[in-house]
Amino acid sequence: MITQNDKNYSTLTHLSGFAGWVFPLGNIIAPLVLWIAKKNESTYIDSHGKAAVNFQLSIMLYCFLLAILIIPITILTLGLGLIAVLLGIIPAIILKIVLIISASIKATNGEYYNYPYTIEFVK
Repeated sequence: MITQNDKNYSTLTHLSGFAGWVFPLGNIIAPLVLWIAKKNESTYIDSHGKAAVNFQLSIMLYCFLLAILIIPITILTLGLGLIAVLLGIIPAIILKIVLIISASIKATNGEYYNYPYTIEFVK
């Protein structure tokens, strides 16, 4: 049975992904610490914790790969690639915010949630 505490903790785990805007790697460290602390107490918390950690790791990997691709394009096009990066970053940030809030709402409502385009690093 899913308790209100499980729902609240799972919601907090998803929302902790915003910690990366406060301190470096906080978007990964905060959900990871929260998940590890309570993963054995509830399968609900375990499921949401894995989803949050996997999403944050996937986002970091995608950003790293994008940076590797964009740096040569920016150099070769004398900065025009930078405009393309900025046009791509803003929708990505909005998408990340929307997905984290969606996952948090699902967790609050007692529903399971899987982020789209997420690699399962933690199983």
